[in-house]
Amino acid sequence: MNTILFALRSVVLATLLASVSAWAQDAEPVEEEQDDVSKALDSTATQWSFQFAWQQTDWKTDMVNGQPRPQGLDNFAQVRIVAPFVFEKFTLLPRLTLRHYENSNTGDNGLGNSELFGLIVPKKWDWGRGRVGIGPLVTFPGNDKVAKDEWGYGFAAAAVNTSGNWFYGLLLTQSWRAVDPATLPVGTSDTNPLGIAPFLNYQLGGGWYVGNGDMVINYDWDSSEVYMPIGVRFGKVVPGRTGSWNMYVEYQTSLIYDDYPGAAKDSSWRFNVTRTLPAGF
Repeated sequence: MNTILFALRSVVLATLLASVSAWAQDAEPVEEEQDDVSKALDSTATQWSFQFAWQQTDWKTDMVNGQPRPQGLDNFAQVRIVAPFVFEKFTLLPRLTLRHYENSNTGDNGLGNSELFGLIVPKKWDWGRGRVGIGPLVTFPGNDKVAKDEWGYGFAAAAVNTSGNWFYGLLLTQSWRAVDPATLPVGTSDTNPLGIAPFLNYQLGGGWYVGNGDMVINYDWDSSEVYMPIGVRFGKVVPGRTGSWNMYVEYQTSLIYDDYPGAAKDSSWRFNVTRTLPAGF
């Protein structure tokens, strides 16, 4: 059964990567543009984005591999900034994510592992209503009471598209820890879990929309196990002459987690406000 599941996962991953490659090869620049709502939802659009979010989480307390499941951190405040740099043949979209975590059980709090990645979108991979990009990813050390005191390096790739009232896409992230392999516990490696984040949003009209939210599926290379959350996001975009506001609330729980060796959400709530501005504001 494990062999079959691994084969299925490999096929799914290969299909997703092939889709990204196909979009990149076939897409031609056109004059079509995204509407205000889908553009406000799109972190790959050529625009400034300033996000503030607050999330509260309760964790599963079941057993995994005969041991109590590890617990995650309860709450975090997030600031995320996307800055566009437009060049003749490509656009560079650096995205910086900062999170301040709280652990109500221990009273510890502090800055988590900050993440910076630069999505590179060649002009020929941008067709106005969607695009494909890939770029480097770096994670910075955080407070050792709430995060890992280490660097990480890797890459991220994204593909998005708009079709009618639908906005959908996929984000892949993979990083490796910059630590001495000799210091790692037996049975572990310096390879972090692969992050697969599919997203799907549907416009309800009047700026209102519904989507699946921040659904990051993790594949753990050490155990060959998968963690898959599931959730729903309900929000509203308020367009303006010089940009848009995007406000949403999101609920999430865990769908696939039984044998995953890490923490698993029982329930979480996220509240978000994002301000987007045009590249030349």
